[in-house]
This record gives sequence, structure tokens and C-alpha cells, in this order.
Amino acid sequence: MKFTLKDYQQDAVGDVLNLLEQARTIFHRDGRESSFSLSATTGAGKTVMAAAAIEALFYGSDTFEADPGAVVIWFSDDPNLNDQTRSRLMEASEKLVSSDLVAVAPPFSKPRLDPGKVYFLNTGKLTKNSLLTRGHQPDPDAQPLPGMDAAAQPDMQGWTIWETIANTIGDDDLTVYLILDEAHRGFNTRTTTDKPTIVRRLVNGHAGYPPIPVVWGISATIEKFRDAMKAADADESRRALPSVIVDPNRVQESGLVKDTVLLDIPAEAGNFDTVLVRRGARKLRESTERWQAYAQAQGSTDVVRPLLVLQSPNTPNPDDLGRVLDVIFAEYPDLSGDAVRHVLGDHSVQRFGSWEVDWIEPQRVEETTKVRVLIAKDGISTGWDCPRAEVLVSFRPAKDHTHITQLLGRMVRNPLARRVPGDERLNAVDCILPFFDRTTAGNVVKFLTGQLEEMPAGSGRKVLLDGRELRPNEQIEGSVWECWDALPTLTVPQRGARPVKRLVALAERLSSDGIRPGALKEVEEELHRILDAYATLYAKQLEGAVFEVWAVRGQSIAGTVGAKQLVYSDFVERADDRAIRVAFDAARKAFGADVAQSYVNHLAGPDDDADDDLRDAYVRTSALATVPEVRVKVDREADELAKAWFAQHRVEIRSLPDEHQQQYEVIRALATEPQRGELTRPRSRMEDYKTVDESGQIGIAVLVRKHLMSDGNGEFPISSLNEWERDVVVAELDRPGSVGWYRNPARAAVDSLGVTYRDAIGNWRSMHPDFLFFNEVGGVVRASIVDPHGHHLDDSLVKLKGLALFAQEYGGGFHRIEAVTKIGTTMRILDLQLPAVREALIRGDSTPIEYYKSDLAIDYDAAKHA
Repeated sequence: MKFTLKDYQQDAVGDVLNLLEQARTIFHRDGRESSFSLSATTGAGKTVMAAAAIEALFYGSDTFEADPGAVVIWFSDDPNLNDQTRSRLMEASEKLVSSDLVAVAPPFSKPRLDPGKVYFLNTGKLTKNSLLTRGHQPDPDAQPLPGMDAAAQPDMQGWTIWETIANTIGDDDLTVYLILDEAHRGFNTRTTTDKPTIVRRLVNGHAGYPPIPVVWGISATIEKFRDAMKAADADESRRALPSVIVDPNRVQESGLVKDTVLLDIPAEAGNFDTVLVRRGARKLRESTERWQAYAQAQGSTDVVRPLLVLQSPNTPNPDDLGRVLDVIFAEYPDLSGDAVRHVLGDHSVQRFGSWEVDWIEPQRVEETTKVRVLIAKDGISTGWDCPRAEVLVSFRPAKDHTHITQLLGRMVRNPLARRVPGDERLNAVDCILPFFDRTTAGNVVKFLTGQLEEMPAGSGRKVLLDGRELRPNEQIEGSVWECWDALPTLTVPQRGARPVKRLVALAERLSSDGIRPGALKEVEEELHRILDAYATLYAKQLEGAVFEVWAVRGQSIAGTVGAKQLVYSDFVERADDRAIRVAFDAARKAFGADVAQSYVNHLAGPDDDADDDLRDAYVRTSALATVPEVRVKVDREADELAKAWFAQHRVEIRSLPDEHQQQYEVIRALATEPQRGELTRPRSRMEDYKTVDESGQIGIAVLVRKHLMSDGNGEFPISSLNEWERDVVVAELDRPGSVGWYRNPARAAVDSLGVTYRDAIGNWRSMHPDFLFFNEVGGVVRASIVDPHGHHLDDSLVKLKGLALFAQEYGGGFHRIEAVTKIGTTMRILDLQLPAVREALIRGDSTPIEYYKSDLAIDYDAAKHA
């Protein structure tokens, strides 16, 4: 893959590949069809995950053996969506090329589909009048021979597409995998059983054509797909495999989607649509200037060109839209005249007042950066993504909140495919609702924070009614920020990471950035020395491993006429070059392709003509990779060298542009254990100065002082905190020597202190304690972690253990580390700086409430004065 997959994407791809292998076995062994689904929220990178799975299906991977007979049919109801997907697959995969991705179009004269290819089909290609299924429309005045019109094949084709698919399914050497893109749209539940939809015909077979063996549905709203598959399977012959469901919290943490949605509504009754449109145009202009400033600061020529989307009612008044465009261009006169396009149903030039606006294909909006204003209805609410769309002005009435939230769901991707470090304003999308009242807007806030399938429901997302930008608090002393700079934070290890590959990636990055020229050669020479040393130290084990590489073992089975038993005998043949190459794959996986090959060259020496020496070098390298003691020692040495280089070049790395720093953080996470990272000072913060209660009513936020990020008055709203979290803040600010505090963002980011822990099944995860408080202790500013956390939550215990382990390792860098909960009306704390408390949490198996009720905990009221 050209892209480095996020950890949740790697997990999902691994699960999908396991299901594809299981489905293939079920079909060829048992003769049964099967189906499963991949469910992931908008912005999670479903197409990237599909690209990784297809690449492994065709070419194999470190953990998956390729299917040489794999044929993939990618199906959607929109040819434009297929074109967009085809481009994305090529963009994401380093192995899938244009010839592997076939857009099926007439004439398509093939008896069967070829393995190792993805064929794109859409609903229109399978209708009864399609040239792929029927041929040209007959002349109504012609007189064909009786019966010949129905039997004729499509023009220039020996087979209809249905016959081609059937022949492919019938080939025992092939396996057909059907991917239903936006799968929830593929089934029309209103159709009757005697008129199945095209997708049902494809999935279940019809008119003698066989069903597709393996069906994989991809969507954000997968429930309809499940129900439709269940309803369509009348004889229950298709086996339903488990679904792959991506945790939306992990998507939010990844930074691929925006963190904040800002809602602007009228504060009083009246017609203020043009006022709010002017505000939207101003936000577009300010966002443009901000992205330009960011690109300049980063030394980048790739500048994000933000887009404003105008969402019209179903029956818009052209003159009203014309007036809206007048307002936009009056507020933002630097826009060019061709900066406006529409994606309405009529694919022609539309006249809005004095404006003539041309149509553009939805999938081309993102790349056509001169388009800065887009007029749309709701036709782009599914399958269309435009990461640079940052402002939505919707003229939908309040009752159409579903249409608004669906369109917002297409605007949540971050334009850089990563979070802008420390700048929440550039990680936000603006939604301006001229025809909404306060109550309905409050309900939309609740809708966007977890009650809509199309929107990520991660805890890290903020939806703000009166969002204001906060900057570093000028009233905070520099000593507080110096304390901040020294705080530890942990990165989550990537599953399946290999230390040698991590070291090589670090060397390549350091060399590329000019920090350590020739670093890759240093790594290769150091690893060659290490491998030579361990080859000598474990010579006996290596000798046995070399023998095993040379030995190709087999078994002969003999049967004699009249004999009652078969005779089995083992044999050993010497490996040929092909068998040695297969064994060498183990070394490539263990040490990485570059190091494994360079070590072969190191062993073989400079004589290119010495075939036996080169063959022996391949065998010896392959054998070393199978000696467990060598693998463990080499991994440990590679890990130590990477840590040393990260520490040695810490200052140079932190001076690089954000994108490069992010690449180092990705490399840092390619470890088997959590790694200490670097906290970055926040640059910008978005907070809400309004509150929304359970009934949807809107109120004014309470303001407090001393937060590291503040408005111009040095104040910070605590609208996002619950009652007992607010009590903690008030109590902590009353402590002697209080000089500052920080609401730690609940997501993985460079300005969020992270603590790693293992979840219930042993996977590494990241938690972000709620608060950091800064106090002057003995003339020195010290930081404290105070984390109010519900003891009743499913992950409470594993997070407590993680925080205890963090305190055990890094507690010296903090004044206090305390976990707080509320039991009845009393708040209790566990002081994790106390060894007895830490040991009880790490070693024990009690429930969280038992710990908080035990003598290990004390009342928070007593502790706050300690």
C-alpha cells in the first residue's frame, strides 16, 4: 500500500481477509454461498481498507496467502461513484494498476472474467435494455424472424454479462467476490418477490444463473444490507458471516475526520438568511487566509482551497439563490466568476438571478480547486466526499434536519487526511442554519454527537452552538509552559509492528529530512554486524536451520492391488532456487526487504559470478530468520537503536513541518511496546459558550480563569463538563499555588496527553485523562493528572490499570496522579503516586467500585486540602 494504514484500518483489513478466506473455503468445500459486511462511519477510509484487502487478495501479504483465482466485482448504483472508487484504489495501492481495474462497458466479449482483476458494474449496466445484457434497441418497424429477437446476443458480444459472470462462477479454479459499495442502497424493500431488484438477481441468481459465491457489503449504515440479505435468502442457503464493525471512537482519534462542528443559527425571530449567508462567506474567506498562512508557515506549496456548500430546498427559487450569490461575492470579492458550480439534477447551465452556473460532476469537485461555492440539494449525501468543504449554508427548513446532517456527514474528512496539530479551528466545519430555532438546533447537536448512523459518534467530536476560538492564555506564566514541554505522553503501538522495519523507516526518514545523511547505510552495517555476531553465538541452532532450508520434505503414498493398507514413506529432496526464494520470504518479513537483501549481498561478497556463494547467502539469511533466539536479540537491538536516535534528534524533529513530524509519530508507533512521545503546545482551541440540556434547551456557559487556552479576557467556558467535573475544576483552582489548568482533549493528538492501556482482549488502546492542573510547589511549577472517570463504565478497570502503570513508570514527572469517581454524593480518589494503590490496581482483579470503596481510596474533599 502507498498509504500507511491507521491501526483500526489494519485491524479491519485483517478481519476482512480472514472472512474472505473463510468464505472461499465454505464455497469450494461445502458448495455454500456466504456474505458479510464492513461497517465504518463516514471518513473512516472504507475505500482505502478495501484497496488493502483487494491487494492482499490478489498479491498476498505478510499474513495472508493470495488467492490466485480471485475475481472481484465492484458494484454500486452510480457509474460516477465507480469512477471515483477506481481512482482511489489506484491512488491507495502500489500494486493495483489501471489494467487491473476494469470498468465494464459494451462491447465486452469475454466468456469469463479474469482472475486478479476488479470489474466495475453499476445498476444501469444490468438492466434489461443494457447493451451488455440485450444488445441494441430493435427497430419497431423491422420484422425479425420468429424467436430470433429474444435469442440474439448483444452487438459484438458472444456472451451477455450474465453469462460471463455465470461462466466465471462455474469455473472451479476461480472464486467470485462481489463488493457492494454503499450496500444499504442496493436493495429496494418495496419491490415484490416476483420482481427482484438487480442486486438481488446478482446476489441470489435468477433465470438459471447461479448466485454470487461471496458477497461483501461496505457501508456506514449496514443494517439495511443485513436485513435485505436475510430477506433475499429465502431458502437460507447463504451463510451469514460475522460483520466487521469499525469503532467510531478510533476513527475520531485517528485525525482523519474533523473534530468540531460549529452551528450558527439566528438568535431571534426574523428573516436573517442574507445576514447569515454573509457570515458564511466571511468564514470561507477567513478559512482561505488561515490555510494559506498555515501552508506558508509549513513551507508547503500545497494549499487547501476551502469550499462553501449552499444546500437549497428541493424546489429552490432561482432568484433567491441569485441574491445569495450576490451576497457571497459582495463579502468575498476576490472570488473569480467561475468559482461557482452546481450539482443539481439538471446537468446543464442554470440561471440564478443574474448568475449563470454550470454543472459539475460531484466526484470532480474535490480536485477542481477553482470551484469555491457549490450549490447542492441532497443528491450528494451518499458516496461523495469533499474534504475541503468546510462551510455549509443550508436553506433547508428545521424539519429537514436529517438532510442537513447527512450532508454534513460527507464534509467531515480532514483535507490533509490528518489533524492539524494544536489548531482546532482548522479541524472544524461550519454549519449555518438560517431557518432553525434554538430548540431544533439543540436537537441537531444531540443528533450529531451519536444518534445518526452517518456521523461518527466518537467522544472526541465537539458540536458547538456558539463556538469561539481560544488562543494561548497570555496570563499564564512561561514556567507553566516549560513544565508542559517536559511532560511525558505515550503512543499506541501498531499491531504487527516489527522493530527492524521501524528502524529502517526511521533511518530513511532521517536521511530524507537531512537530519542524519546516510542513516540507512548505518543501519544496514550495524545490523550486518549484529547478525554476524548472533550467527556465531547461535551457530548450532543456525546449522540446524540451514539444513531445514535446504531440505524439502515430502511423503509418498503407495497402494498395492489386493492390499488392505496404504504404505506411507517420507522423502527429502534438496531445495532448488525457487524453494530457496520461498524460504527467503521469512527473512524479508522478519528483517524487512532492504535489510534482508543487503545482508545477502554482505554474505555473498562482491563476486557476482559466484552462484554457489549467492545461493548459500540466501539460505543462511533465510535460516537466521527462523532461529528464535536471533529474532529476539535482533529485534531488541533494533528497538534500542531507534530509541537512541529518537532521543538524539528530538530537537531537529520538532523543528520540522507538521506533516513530517506526523510521519515520525507514525514511525514511533511502529513498536511492540508503548513509546514516549512529545507533547506539542496547543495553538488554537474551539469551545462552546452555550450549553444544551437534556431537553434541547440552550443556556449560557459558565466561565473560569487560568486555563492554558483562553479568550481575550483570560476566560474559558466549561460548558462541556458535567456537574462533578465542574466541581473538580473549582476545587483544584482553589488549591494553594494554583497557576493553571488544561482540559485534555479526549483524542489522540500532539496537544493531548495520552496514556496507553490494554483492552479486554489485549489490544493496545489510548486514554486521555480529563485534566492537567499546574501548581507551584516549593517554588517550582509541577503538573498533576486528575481524571474523573465513571466507575460503572465497561472500560473503567483496564483504564485504571493503564493509569497505574503510567504512574509507576512516569510518576516522577508529576506532583499528583489521581483517579476520581462519584459514589452517591461523595467523590472518592485513588492516589496513584502511592505504591500500595498502584500495586493493588495492577495485580488485583476487584471491580473499580470495590477499589473506590476500600481503604485504598479517600474522600476527595479531604484530599483537595492535602
